[in-house]
This record gives sequence, C-alpha cells and structure tokens, in this order.
Amino acid sequence: MDMQGAAERADEMFYATVGAIKPEIAWVSDSTTTGSCDVTRYWTVMTIVSEQRRGNFLGLVERFWKASDYRIDTVNPSKDMPEIIATSPDGFGISVLFGHKGQAFFEVTSPCVDKSEVAPPAKAANGRSYGIEDEIPPPDVRSDFWSAESPVASPGPSS
Repeated sequence: MDMQGAAERADEMFYATVGAIKPEIAWVSDSTTTGSCDVTRYWTVMTIVSEQRRGNFLGLVERFWKASDYRIDTVNPSKDMPEIIATSPDGFGISVLFGHKGQAFFEVTSPCVDKSEVAPPAKAANGRSYGIEDEIPPPDVRSDFWSAESPVASPGPSS
C-alpha cells in the first residue's frame, strides 16, 4: 500500500465511523500530514455536542469501533478533554477527542506504507466547506439531539 491508498483507507474509516453516529453530525476535512512513511488525516466536527451529550457521542463511537473489531487502546474520561484511541485490525490508529469549546476532532494515522503523493479527501465536508487558508471555527451547527443541554433519558429496567 502507498500513502494515497493509506489516505483513502483513513477516509473510509472516518466515513464509516461518522456514518454510525445518529443523528447525523456536520463535519469538515481539516488537514493531511505525511511522515517518512505514514499518513494522518484530520477532521473537525462542526456540530455542537453539549457536555451532557458527549458521553453518548463517545459511547456510540466506541461501540462502533468495537463492532468493527478495532482494539480500544485508551479511553480518557476527562471531563474537559475526553478521548478514545483505537487501532483497526489492519494497523491504522484512529482517535476521537473533545477539545476547545467542546469541539470534537477525529484523526486516523496509517501504519508505515510506501511513499507517494497524497490527494485531498474525495469528500471535503458534509456541510459548509472552508478554504485551505480559512481557519475552521468552533462548532456552529446546532442539533436538536447533540446540542441539547439535558442528559439522554435512560430507559427503565426491562421486565
């Protein structure tokens, strides 16, 4: 596999992950970096995920990754910057982190691959796009579910 193939695999992993998040979230492609033999893709979530709903968001992602046979390497339950880091069966690292102003960030890093040119992702965003020189703002897309400032009501015990 070369760097372009690794970048495309990273994109597939991200698209599958966000595809499992319901209700849908808005996101934008952030950047791509290359090392001596690896590629890292970054995405920024533009949907406001309230502090009360971050656990639900992270739980959904973790369950999807486990169902996809990813190994969960680290779960940081920090109130301010919670994060989950996992590894796919084919050796790609994937993470989700909540950072400044509660913005979520995804990152996928390839294992060592053959050097090649790397094209931008085929999908730039599922919402508003930003130019290469534009700074991506804090999350600004409201969601009736993800932005709600109340915890998700848990179902009662089953009988």
